This record gives sequence, C-alpha cells and structure tokens, in this order.
Amino acid sequence: MATSHSTLPASRNLVLTFLRSIRARLTPIRVAIKRRMPQGLYARSLMIFITPMVILQGVVAYVFMERHWELVTERLSQGVARDIAAIIEVYEKYPQADDNALLTQIANTRLGLTISFIPGDALPPAGPKPFFGLLDRALSRQITAHVGRPYWIDTVGRSNLVEIRIKLDNSVMRVLARRSQTYASNSHIFIVWMVGTSLVLIAVSLLFLRNQIRPIQRLAEAADSFGKGREVRHFRPRGAREVRQAAAAFIGMRGRIERQIEARTTMLAGVSHDLRTILTRFKLQLALLGDKPEVEDLLADVDEMQHMLEDYLAFARGDQAEQAVCGDISGLLEDVRAHAEMQGKTASLNLSGDMEVTARMGALKRCIANLVDNAVKFAGTVEISAHHRGSLLTIMVEDDGPGIPEDKREAVFRPFYRLDDARNQDKRGTGLGLAIAQDIARGHGGEITLGDSRLGGLQVRMTIPV
Repeated sequence: MATSHSTLPASRNLVLTFLRSIRARLTPIRVAIKRRMPQGLYARSLMIFITPMVILQGVVAYVFMERHWELVTERLSQGVARDIAAIIEVYEKYPQADDNALLTQIANTRLGLTISFIPGDALPPAGPKPFFGLLDRALSRQITAHVGRPYWIDTVGRSNLVEIRIKLDNSVMRVLARRSQTYASNSHIFIVWMVGTSLVLIAVSLLFLRNQIRPIQRLAEAADSFGKGREVRHFRPRGAREVRQAAAAFIGMRGRIERQIEARTTMLAGVSHDLRTILTRFKLQLALLGDKPEVEDLLADVDEMQHMLEDYLAFARGDQAEQAVCGDISGLLEDVRAHAEMQGKTASLNLSGDMEVTARMGALKRCIANLVDNAVKFAGTVEISAHHRGSLLTIMVEDDGPGIPEDKREAVFRPFYRLDDARNQDKRGTGLGLAIAQDIARGHGGEITLGDSRLGGLQVRMTIPV
C-alpha cells in the first residue's frame, strides 16, 4: 500500500509537468493567432457571424457531396452500365446484319447512346486518372459489376460526351453517352444558391452591424472629445439598449464632472482673490517702510510667495474649464522662445508641418512655458522644435544643462518633488512645473517623456493628438 501511495503523487507531478510543457509550446501559437485576429468590434462581429456560417455551409456541402452527389452519380452510372450490358447481350445473342444498323438505331433512339463497332480487339492505352474523379470511379465500378469485360473509358475534358470502349470477342464496341446521363452535372446549382444566399445574408448583416457599431463609435468619440476639453455637440443616446445605457451614464458623468469643475473653479477664484488681497496689503505696507535692505528682502519673499501661490492655484485649478479651439500655435511658440531670450539665454525655434491645431491654447502655452522655464533655469542654450504629422503634434525642448538621472525621470512629475543632486539646489521653485505640464498634456490625451538631449542635457518630448 505504501508503494501505491508514493506512486500517486509522482504520476500526478508527471501529468502536471506534461501539461505545462504542452501549454508552453502552445503559448507562441496562441500569441501569434491573437496578434493576427482583428482588433475592431466591427471586424470581430463579422468574424463571429461569418465563421459559423462558413463552417455550417462546409459541413452541408460535404454531406451533399458525399451523399447526394455521389449517390446520384452512382445511380446514373449504374443505369448506363446496365444499358451497355443489355446492348452487348442483344449483340451476342441476336446476330444482326454486318452494319448493325437496327441495334445502333435502338441504342440511339431508346437509350440515348451512340454505339459503333471497331474491328480488332485492342483497347487504347489507359490515360491518367483525374484527381477528383467521382465520375471515373463510379462508372468504372458499375461497368466492372454489370458488364464484366475489359473496358476503357474517357471522362476527362470539357466535352459533353463520355466515351466508353468494351472489348468483345472479335471487336471493340465504342459507346458515346452524354455526360448528364452518367454524372450529376447540375449539382453545382446547389453550391451557387448556397453561396449566393450567404452573400445576401452577409450584406444584410454588414448593414445592420454598421448601424449597431456607429452609436458605440459616437460614444467613444464623445468621450475622447470631452477628455480633451473639446465641446461635445449633438450627442444623444442611440443604438441598442446597452449602448443607450452607456451613453446615458456618460452624459450623467459629464454633467457631474462639469459641476465639480465649476464648483472648484469658483472656490479657487475666491481663495485666489482673498490671498492676493493679503499679499497686496503686504506690498503696500512694505512700500511705506522705504528703501531698506530688509524691506527689499521681504518684498522678494512676498513676490516668491505670490509666484508660489499662482503655481499652486494653477495646479489645483487645472485646465478643464478652458474650451479647445482651432488656432495657429507658431506665435505661441515664438512668444515662449522670446521670453527665454529675455532671460539672457540662447533659444531657437524649429517648426515642421502645419501649426494649425485644435487645443486649449492657454493651457498649452502654460505647459510649453513650464517646460522651457525648467530648461532655462539650468541651461544656457535651449532648442524648441515642433512637428505636426498626421494627427500627432510633437513638441521637444532640449537644453545643454546637467540633465536628470534616468532613475529619477518619473519622479520629477510628482507634485512638489524637487531634485537635490541632478540640478542646482540654489534654484527656487515649487516643484509643480513638470507636474502641471504633464497634467495639461494628459488632459489633451498626450504624454510627456524625458530623455537625453543631443546638446548634452535634458530632452523633453511632448506628444498630443490634435
């Protein structure tokens, strides 16, 4: 008993190992099939509809070919073989004149066969058999069964006649029969009807599927436009019940988000007004104290506090309240470049493609300005480039500064995060510049990535769909 218990876990482990190996071998095949499968809902729906139809028609066609077509061909060939056997029996038992005119006439008028007798006893050499020789096989079986004599048949070619030669005692009987007498030649009509009706059904399905997919596409476009801050016009629930439910949920969600943004904007406007009022009183009181060194330091602190306040409010407010408009951003980029040169830096601008895009212009300018200001703080040379190809706008800011270590390039996008070792510690800031820029880029459906610049510093690449 101990041996049987010890053998059971071993056999189970062997089975599990075998199944894992099979699964590992099938994984590449499964991945390859998945990559080649259509990704769109429209194409997948068509595949779900067409695949069972093709399989069903294949099975029906096979059954028809196997049962009906072959059976009918077998019966027709059997009838021709019996007629040939009867003619041979009459020819041998009831001798006719030398020309056998009466027998030939009976075979032609009553049996639909054209016969003739060829002197000699040699049959033509056997020709190649057709690959799909249903008629050849059926006729050969029936002649062998009912005639029982050496024979030669020719069923190949596009002729409407089938030639059969039977070896007799002192001659060879040549029989010409219509192909339709031996072969179910009209069976292709069934295939034509089956394929034709399938094409009609597929066309109807295409029409209905397109009408069912269109509301889903409109919902996706509306959600994408709303996410990019664009106005969603003339959108209402349509389509199937589930699609209408999803559209109604989207409309409700959009309303709640808009109300939340409106409430947050109102609150931040009040907070901004109150804090700016206090800072303004500070400046007025300090101005009354005169030009003293300590007063100048306090004014600098107040200015920095106001700058930090603006950054905090900009980050908290976001850019969702601004509507996307279509405009030329070349002037916007030129303003950012000129501002960088006003700070004593070397700045250049390269444009490629049409600069007419749809975006939140104010937010986009603030995003690019943050990226350029971040480069200006730590570098002497800044290059700005913008490329618009297709529906993608790419903006790059490169500098010759110290750069950012690769292991910290994701962390710098976190709010209030400031580097202590990669860039100067003497530069003041709130740690919100890149966070605000990333938030604006993602609000447009894009992304900001960091890399190494060809100038030796940092490369900031922003890509947004426009």
